[in-house]
Amino acid sequence: MTLGKNGRNDEYSLLFEDFTFQYRTQQEPTLRGINLRVRAGEKILIVGPSGSGKSTLANCINGLVPHAFKGQCRGRFELCGEDALTKDIFDISKLVGTVLQDADSQFVGLSAGEDIAFALENDEVEQAEMTRRVNEIAAMVEIGHQLKNAPQDLSGGQKQRVSVAGVLVDDVDILLFDEPLANLDPQAGTLAIDLIDRLHRQTDKTIIVIEHRLEDVLFRGVDRIVVINEGRIIADAPPEQILAGSLLREIGIREPLYLTALRYAGVEITSALQPQHVDQLRLDAPLPQDGQAMNPCETTVPRTAQAKLQAWDISLPPARPQTVGQPLLQVEHLQFYYPQDLARRTVVNDISFQIFQGEAVSLVGRNGAGKSTLAKLICGFETPQQGRLVFDGQDMGSDSIRERAERIGYIMQNPNQMISLPMIFDEAALGLRVRGVADGEIRDKVEETLRICGLYPYRNWPVSALSFGQKKRLTIASILVLRPKILILDEPTAGQDFYHYTRIMEFLLRLNREMGLSLLMITHDMHLMLEYTTRAI
Repeated sequence: MTLGKNGRNDEYSLLFEDFTFQYRTQQEPTLRGINLRVRAGEKILIVGPSGSGKSTLANCINGLVPHAFKGQCRGRFELCGEDALTKDIFDISKLVGTVLQDADSQFVGLSAGEDIAFALENDEVEQAEMTRRVNEIAAMVEIGHQLKNAPQDLSGGQKQRVSVAGVLVDDVDILLFDEPLANLDPQAGTLAIDLIDRLHRQTDKTIIVIEHRLEDVLFRGVDRIVVINEGRIIADAPPEQILAGSLLREIGIREPLYLTALRYAGVEITSALQPQHVDQLRLDAPLPQDGQAMNPCETTVPRTAQAKLQAWDISLPPARPQTVGQPLLQVEHLQFYYPQDLARRTVVNDISFQIFQGEAVSLVGRNGAGKSTLAKLICGFETPQQGRLVFDGQDMGSDSIRERAERIGYIMQNPNQMISLPMIFDEAALGLRVRGVADGEIRDKVEETLRICGLYPYRNWPVSALSFGQKKRLTIASILVLRPKILILDEPTAGQDFYHYTRIMEFLLRLNREMGLSLLMITHDMHLMLEYTTRAI
């Protein structure tokens, strides 16, 4: 038994026993019979498909359930050895610090330093002590040189570090990361996982990570993976055991790409392979051949995972370039800086490329490289200082935003910036209604699209009842019903589990192949780039 601060019995930082929660507005419980124990100082990863109850479980841990999201709790729930169900949300905030997937929604200060100091200001900490602690925590998360910067001047990864500092400064026992990689490029994501791992090693904090990007989180080790589905915990084991089984694929969670390659090569994934990270794989270990003892003189059958991988790679046909038609979109020497920026820092610098009819292209680059700004220029939300845009042979320079929207659909990264109506069906139907489409046709098109996007069961629900990932699918549906000639998607799969990721991408590819819809996908997802596009910019 260990004693934490204030003499608490906190052998378990987190304890659920037969815990059930039902939202006041729902007829069935969202969480059912949850049994979970997390020891002080452990680092665990919670995974599960969209709608599985991950977010509700996270909101129980940080106190939003049942204080902000009302409902009925049954069973036992303790934080650091104390009954959490008798605590108010303020008391829980002193134990649990939450870092949200949308860092912008967590900012309360006009600068990074003010934001980090917010909790200390509420505690009436003296100015000198406050400055010392802010500088100390900022140095720990490597953001000390950004303390005077405004939130809008920070990259996605820097904003996340400020959010982490803002909860660390209050000396909480538990750090809860809610999809910390959702809006980060691969490099920033690696730095984020490095930071989380370093905090775990250097402090006595309990770390809980909820994330879809399993492979990226496992870049640094975790003690356990907890799998939740349909409101129940269905697995709780070390990473090598979870990855060696078929459970993740069965419930629609994307396993690491290197494991998929091994399976395609005919390699059986076992704990002995050490599958928890690509750098730890034991590819040179001998493999049994069909249950028989291996003959050391046998050379015709691959005897190691490495040999099987090489044989599979050699057997694959060479990739063939996609046959394309005429240029549909031509971007010629675009240059742009934001007029309000007195320094006139160039955001888009002499960019030229073409998108062909029926082509699927990925647009990749680190956070802040100008990808989203380029999309805004194409759609007419911003006007370039130099260069021109040509669509289907016609200069778009004089076209209005509405005229461009008839041909180019744009789906933003943040779904909350696109949604304007309270009900799901009405939001998906809005574009058709303003164009005067008949009610029967609207119903057919909207219902078909909602089925593909996995939202048909919720068609009569309010938008406010959807998770972030479900809202993302709703914005995609609201544009897809219009059938534009080219679709620009800003991080189309962010926050999606593998099942819905695959359904959305297969639907987009079907439109691409059967209707000739051109796709330009702004993405950080290397899986998407490799699997679903034939060219990258």
